[in-house]
Amino acid sequence: MSGRLKLRRGVVVSAEPLTVEVDGEQRAAWADTTLLGEMHEGDEVVVNVEALDLGLGSGGFDVVHVNLTRGLEGAGLDGEHVMKLNYSSLQHAVEPVEGCNALSGDSKDKTLHPASPVLVLPLHGHLAPAAWAAARVSAGLKVGYVQTAGGALPGSLSRDVVELRERNLLCGHITAAPAYGGEHEAISVAGALDAAARELEWDAIIAGPGPGIIGSDSRLGHGGMAALDTAHASLALGLPTLLSPRLSAADPRERHRPVSHHTLTVMQLLLGKVEVPVPSSEPVPIAVLATAAGWRHHLHEAPADLKAYEASELPARTMGRTLTEDPLFFAAALASGRALGESTAGGVGGGGSRT
Repeated sequence: MSGRLKLRRGVVVSAEPLTVEVDGEQRAAWADTTLLGEMHEGDEVVVNVEALDLGLGSGGFDVVHVNLTRGLEGAGLDGEHVMKLNYSSLQHAVEPVEGCNALSGDSKDKTLHPASPVLVLPLHGHLAPAAWAAARVSAGLKVGYVQTAGGALPGSLSRDVVELRERNLLCGHITAAPAYGGEHEAISVAGALDAAARELEWDAIIAGPGPGIIGSDSRLGHGGMAALDTAHASLALGLPTLLSPRLSAADPRERHRPVSHHTLTVMQLLLGKVEVPVPSSEPVPIAVLATAAGWRHHLHEAPADLKAYEASELPARTMGRTLTEDPLFFAAALASGRALGESTAGGVGGGGSRT
């Protein structure tokens, strides 16, 4: 009986963009070069072909498992015993951000958190508009990204993070728990938030899954549930916690319109009170979220400058839909970023609030 991994041998026919020939067919591929090293034309590789064979949208490419030509002499990381992807064939040692030597000072001596607010994302598509909107509230604001479970695990897979870092719209990137490959590695989401607030001294934290959120048609079986754990970790650390709602007016699935069941379920299951930003002048999602919030959560209305964001030329597509085709999706992320910036600044600014 063969295993469940759908692995095939192939040959790299192009390094940029990475293309691998498998059984005579040239196929788009991705390789985590941090773990596997560089790919060169002519390299013999083993690829996982499952996602492309299934025709998955955001994951529609083969993933290189090992480079047989030049990937069997990796040096690893000496002196560390903490593992990511442990007990898998991709396990590798990391230096954890929780109390690691790379950070100055002893975190045990720093008993108080700065009031670094945490914006919890429902999916990766909110990251770019939220970071952009937060930066517009206050110049020089240090906003960093904690990548959690719920979507893709490799930190290097996100083109959005690369562009946001290049534009100085993110000050850093921590990959937490199963996620890996960021500028810092954390064993847990709570440890990542703690280190970001106290050691790295981020003014504000955006936390959420990598690209390619996973899911099913069920109430609880989806990557959006990572938001529940992230919000609980933030609340337990005493950090101001905001929950960015997943909204849409154009998603073909009714369960995601106008407010996704992902967001409504998290709001229902939360054990503590959070702030839920919502774009101004959107009466229908405001009404749905107000009902879901009840007396337990706090609704915060904030403006969303869609035209200015579109002009920024930052990522403006979600699941094949453009900003013009689904403005409500991006308005939710922009309002959330605005609210995060206002929370950091200590004022409500141009937004309003409802309880």
